[in-house]
Amino acid sequence: MIYLYLLATVLFVFGIKKLTSVKTCQLGNRISELAMLIAVVTTALVMTKISWPIVIAGLLVGGAIGALIAKRTPTTQMPEMVAALNGFGGVSSALVAMAFLLIDDRLKGEASLWSTGVANAVSTPATVVIGMVTLTGSFVAYFKLSGKKLAHPFAGSQRHMAHAVLGLGCIALGAWMVMTGSHTQMTISTILLALVASVLGALLVLPIGGADMPVVVSLLNSYSGVAGAAAGFVIGNPLLIVVGALVGTSGLILTQIMCKAMNRSLSNVLLGGMGEETVAKDAKDYKSIKSAGPEEIAMLLDGASSVIFVPGYGLAVAQAQHVVRELADLLTKRGANVRYAIHPVAGRMPGHMNVLLAESDVPYDQLWEMERINGDFKNTDVVIVVGANDVVNPAAREATGPIAGMPILDVDQARTVVVIKRSLAPGYAGIKNPLFELDNTLMVFLDAKEALEGIVKEVKELK
Repeated sequence: MIYLYLLATVLFVFGIKKLTSVKTCQLGNRISELAMLIAVVTTALVMTKISWPIVIAGLLVGGAIGALIAKRTPTTQMPEMVAALNGFGGVSSALVAMAFLLIDDRLKGEASLWSTGVANAVSTPATVVIGMVTLTGSFVAYFKLSGKKLAHPFAGSQRHMAHAVLGLGCIALGAWMVMTGSHTQMTISTILLALVASVLGALLVLPIGGADMPVVVSLLNSYSGVAGAAAGFVIGNPLLIVVGALVGTSGLILTQIMCKAMNRSLSNVLLGGMGEETVAKDAKDYKSIKSAGPEEIAMLLDGASSVIFVPGYGLAVAQAQHVVRELADLLTKRGANVRYAIHPVAGRMPGHMNVLLAESDVPYDQLWEMERINGDFKNTDVVIVVGANDVVNPAAREATGPIAGMPILDVDQARTVVVIKRSLAPGYAGIKNPLFELDNTLMVFLDAKEALEGIVKEVKELK
């Protein structure tokens, strides 16, 4: 069986590696699915007491539910689904640790958890805490991503004090759970630990603004991996330890990449910042806006030799990814060099724009990362910003402000910038965007899909 575990581990590594590229991500998913199937079946074979009908039923029912959710979840709700899956991963690890307390023969009678060894004594309460924090934190993120207005019950120093008290409570309950020799007290302490950790998880995410949700989702993904690795120590499963460590470290690396892309420290994100309910007084105070319609934009594109699309969350909301691909194809046939500029934190989860555009079969070689394409904007005829705001806001170059120092796409350097936006409402940062007032900027005040469909129609009519 150790060879099957090794095979599953290697497949997981290759699967994660393939997920790093848009071209190979689908293959990476398939490889990881195969690895998970091998892992589940092998674990079932290793166990001496097992009900195969339950295992098979779990595989079939769980697989069917997963397939149904995947089929019915629109691209706009992908961030919410990822957040929910992180939560389910965390709570499953916590339940494994709690089940261990019920079935481990070493804990019968008056034996304490400490008597089972340091590894179990540390990993069991840690799994419960991390798993439950991940569960409730992920579902707070889920509701925030869904547009629900959730506020922390405390503010300022009181908020940090509440978090500290709950953290100390988790430590105290964990110590009680480990040291007590009474099975009843162990059960009570475990339940209390799970409840306190659940409250802590929710409160930790509540003050974090919507603009920081991509970082939070990535971090919670890392938490779910750490919880899985800890659960592996609890039940002595090496594969779970390795896979949990892979997920935990990859999620943490991605979190660091996201923070770097926002020029924010992780502590700054976790303590609450950009994207809360604050809006600058001048956020909608614009004086020199030039607006245009689809006909004017089509005429502008008719003479363009280079065009860059900048997708944002508004593109996902409007479900306009297929229309933008159609427009890009029309421009390519007319001889234009068409590309897509992808900012690391555009959208509401890591890689959101890549997933969105992959759904409409945008050629992989047209997807350019921020660092690679930023130097080309000054040589670009037309940039079309679709539903993005903060990631193209020149205010990031200023010394102060919510997004000061944040790396942005330098779209303002293009000859002409077309911004498709329903209104002049601010982005998550809640500040004014000077891009809208520049001489080379044209605003199209329409829903993204409606605007793009209009432009496509006009381009087709041009001789």
